[in-house]
Amino acid sequence: MNILVLLKQVPDTTEMQIDKETGTLIRTGVPTITNPDDLAGFEMALRIKDEKNAKVTCLTMGPPQAKSMLRELYAMGADECILVSDPKFGGADTWATSNTLAAVIKTLDYDLIIAGRQAIDGDTAQVGPQTAEKLGIPQITYVDDILEITDEKIKVKKALENSYEVLECPLPALITTLSTIATPRYMSVKGISHAFEKDIKVVTFNDIDIDPSIIGLKGSPTKVKKTFTKEAHKNSDVLELDPKTTARKIVETLIDFKFIGK
Repeated sequence: MNILVLLKQVPDTTEMQIDKETGTLIRTGVPTITNPDDLAGFEMALRIKDEKNAKVTCLTMGPPQAKSMLRELYAMGADECILVSDPKFGGADTWATSNTLAAVIKTLDYDLIIAGRQAIDGDTAQVGPQTAEKLGIPQITYVDDILEITDEKIKVKKALENSYEVLECPLPALITTLSTIATPRYMSVKGISHAFEKDIKVVTFNDIDIDPSIIGLKGSPTKVKKTFTKEAHKNSDVLELDPKTTARKIVETLIDFKFIGK
């Protein structure tokens, strides 16, 4: 069985900055981590590998410094790591990102694709489902447990707001996982020593068959019109009111600022 795990190296959200000209994140010089939902999904892939002797391939799209994350994944037990990196891919929104990932995945062998539910630097939860759609394969999102997996099908527990669904679908398929699905294992000493001996395959624009008009910043239909940080000031009114009057005051304020209608 071939399992493909989609992961993203994301900025530490406490250090996140935004380019005011392009509306995109400034990643240079910002501390990074592996996206938590993705890392939990990777752990589930490793558990399937331990049980069924599956091959686990990790795929990420990002700048060259994402290799450091892939080395850590090798140290944890990944069999192969692929970095999709090219200046032409930079600044992509979810639609352009999924276009690129799908083009790369079409060149690979896979039975199951595992992606995190969403990345903490965007919180859209769109890349996994969009990639599955472009590959033309079934998908199950918000997976909180894998109950059964064979060469033909997968059975999972899908989290809903106040309950769960047990769903089954044929393979190949894509699932997106919650961070609660598993606690990632630590890197082993042996794994760390061998991680730097393994190759990281780098895929560039010239390695895949894709229309340049649907990738990167220029190929992204999502446009950030404006970003700003709200300035704090000391001008404020302190009111001490009873609950009924307080509720009325809140509603009146929301109406004044046009957050709600009358």
